[in-house]
Amino acid sequence: GRDYWRSLEDLAATPEFTEFLHREFPRQAAEWQPTLSRRGFLQLVGASIALAGLTACTPTQETIVPYVAAPEEMVPGKPLLYATAMPQQGYALGLLAQSTDGRPTKLEGNPDHPASLGATDHFAQASILDLYDPDRSQQVRNGENPATWEEFLTALRGGLADQQASGGAGLRILTETVSSPTVAAQMAAIMEQFPNARWHQYAPQNSDNLYEGTTLAFGQAVEPIYHVEQATVIVSLDADFLSEGPGHVRYARDFADGRRTTGTPSAGDRSPNRLYVVESTPSLTGAAADHRLPLHPSAIEPFARSLAATVGVDVPLSGNGDLPEAWLTAIVADLQANEGRSLVLAGPYQPPAVHALAHAINSQLGNIGTTVTYSQPLAAIQSDTARLQLDSLMTLVDDMGAGTVELLLILGANPLYHAPADLNFAAALANVPFSAHLGLYVDETAVASTWHIPGVHYLEEWSDARAYDGTITIQQPLIEPLYGGHSIHEVLDALVREDPRANHDIVREQWLEQQGDADFERFWRRTLHDGVVADSGAPVESVTLVADLRTQLPPSSADNGLTLILRPDPSIGDGRFANNGWLQELPKPFSKLTWENAALINPFTAEREGLTTGDLIELTAAGATVQVPVLLAPGHCEDALTLHLGYGRSQVGRVGSGMGVNGYLLQSGATLWTTAGITLRKVGSRQPLAVTQNHHTMEGRDLIRVGTMEEFAAHPEFVHEMGAHVPAISLYPAMTYEGNSWGMAIDLTACIGCNACVVACQAENNIPVVGKEQVLAGREMHWIRIDTYFEGDLANPAAHHQPVMCMHCENAPCEVVCPVAATMHDSEGLNTMVYNRCVGTRYCANNCPYKVRRFNFLEFTDYDSESLALQRNPNVTVRSRGVMEKCTYCV
Repeated sequence: GRDYWRSLEDLAATPEFTEFLHREFPRQAAEWQPTLSRRGFLQLVGASIALAGLTACTPTQETIVPYVAAPEEMVPGKPLLYATAMPQQGYALGLLAQSTDGRPTKLEGNPDHPASLGATDHFAQASILDLYDPDRSQQVRNGENPATWEEFLTALRGGLADQQASGGAGLRILTETVSSPTVAAQMAAIMEQFPNARWHQYAPQNSDNLYEGTTLAFGQAVEPIYHVEQATVIVSLDADFLSEGPGHVRYARDFADGRRTTGTPSAGDRSPNRLYVVESTPSLTGAAADHRLPLHPSAIEPFARSLAATVGVDVPLSGNGDLPEAWLTAIVADLQANEGRSLVLAGPYQPPAVHALAHAINSQLGNIGTTVTYSQPLAAIQSDTARLQLDSLMTLVDDMGAGTVELLLILGANPLYHAPADLNFAAALANVPFSAHLGLYVDETAVASTWHIPGVHYLEEWSDARAYDGTITIQQPLIEPLYGGHSIHEVLDALVREDPRANHDIVREQWLEQQGDADFERFWRRTLHDGVVADSGAPVESVTLVADLRTQLPPSSADNGLTLILRPDPSIGDGRFANNGWLQELPKPFSKLTWENAALINPFTAEREGLTTGDLIELTAAGATVQVPVLLAPGHCEDALTLHLGYGRSQVGRVGSGMGVNGYLLQSGATLWTTAGITLRKVGSRQPLAVTQNHHTMEGRDLIRVGTMEEFAAHPEFVHEMGAHVPAISLYPAMTYEGNSWGMAIDLTACIGCNACVVACQAENNIPVVGKEQVLAGREMHWIRIDTYFEGDLANPAAHHQPVMCMHCENAPCEVVCPVAATMHDSEGLNTMVYNRCVGTRYCANNCPYKVRRFNFLEFTDYDSESLALQRNPNVTVRSRGVMEKCTYCV
């Protein structure tokens, strides 16, 4: 039969793993002496359990009076849904926010929004926790001294008065990527009043390589919009399009739809799409691939050149003779057999030449207009010269160092943490006499600025933004600013008006000016209701491949030696979610690492270097050195390491500060994402890693069942024959149900292992975080987990994802061993928990074949904070110490 394994220890069947397997639940002593105090633990979990300081979100205490005539739409206890949007990398993800008694408690995708179609990702699901984070900035600061908004406005106007004579020559504004039409209009008004001012944008995840690539290919910067649903064959050149980028939620949904099949082409069912992935670091897109090729980063561009040349694009080859010819031949044959129905994508971290080659291949195969279209760039900018964000940031740093910047506004950005280390943004900022930072947290940039203004969460502000395809969403708030924060619109309005307007008025008046008075109220209400501005998608831009692409492409470079790959973290992104406990404790895909980052390394490279998981090493790159633990990663390319960014924060909050290693220290402006010739030195000590991959292992049960498309077409019921040869016989009579009988089905062919369901479950069911030490003890509380099974050799194993939650067994083994009937079957087929009966014997957990029961070893929940009701779902009981809990099917 086929062999599957969950970790290297499982594959090797080491004695340590066998002992761990038989223990099931490590460190289950009746009395446990913690090394972390209760007070320290409450500080650690931050927003997940400690909201006692939250007061701004509730009205002043007054005598309550019942409604004489209640609002028509409000029913006590019944949530309302409002359309809004979450900005991700500057682009909008359409959401429906659930409001319970006037406070947002849960987020779902907006089915009418083209970027989501009703789906979300783990960042959107977890962002509700950031709203109630008590570590958010709550005070305007002038240096280290508390101040007021009015005092800031007075100081700002004094600085602006000094800029009038020079037309704003000393005024600079730095933001992250912006697609908001209102911000663009406000910036235009500012530049009209201060024509010599400059607007710079920099976000660590930007589109510089993409725009440079389209300029090489078409002679102009354009925005590609992929139509994954139209593609039969997809080739990814290090593009993790299923989990990264402004359109990844939509692309993942379209890709999953292309995988669904009944296996009966005669019934009109089209064949599933095929995905080829060439990458260096294992990704969710790579795991979903039918064929995956791990290549060293230096070999991806030569591979793309050879691929382009073989399909007929006139490009020079790199001369790299080590390319896998069999792969090239197979991919080219499949692409050419599906001209007009194929798609080639390049990842955002690949150099511009790879992007240009991908566009050239799509043009050669006739894919433009079917599987990919183009629009003008969606991000708002001051001028075309400011489109490339890294160049724009370098210009700003040069101006700051030269002393020509007199007034700097940093709005929503954190360049002291995110900017490449060799730019030394901190030293340049010290030359600016007046700097102001707007942000959710008192972060690294805030403490170095003259002024800091607390920002607002996107659920607290009126705004607007464009989706990946240009569709505009009006972002409406669900709650007043909890900590007296201010939005980017209010700060920009203060630059040109003596009487700054309210946030709502700024956005509404901008749209009134654009739409006109005629029937504006109907437009406004319909737009807020639907969550999209009708017919606002970006028009298609006609593009033509340049005739001299051969001469336009820069020469390929040969990287030698050990290579460092830097990537945003799959759980906390580029670091902006570092204080989110839900995301910190979310197991990363493949590695299942929590609460920190590690250097991912191929097992064969690790063996050559004498390394095993947990060994501390010194990495030296770009003139900087950091110490980081090693984690062996099957499927990683050889002679390279991957370090995820977003950790090593010094100023973010009690949850995220000091966790992990700051990878941005190893990043330079010349080599943002890949650095060759790094040095590695084994330190000689070890560090425990909170990895959940071996937790809840189900010994002796072949639960993962995989077959080929051919096997499915020939025998659709093949999975039912992969169980035990002898049918299990029960001593208990079968349950009979009258009326409803609940169940749940998960399409494992469509599942990409993105973890969105894990965080959604945590948000819905008031599941607390437990911290790194408790994860090391195997005590994480997630009701649903994503098990990853590997198949094949270590160099390039196939990966299979399997979500596992309570199966609500017909004859549940947990029920018969509970001495107090705390877990029992109800009349509708659900295996239920009666919390106040549970005495904590944990017999049920021992007898659960799926290992899905979770026990509250400690008081993970704080009952003393009255404001906890703001974040929690009021329809789900909050559990206490000594109580078992599990999935309820959300019934």
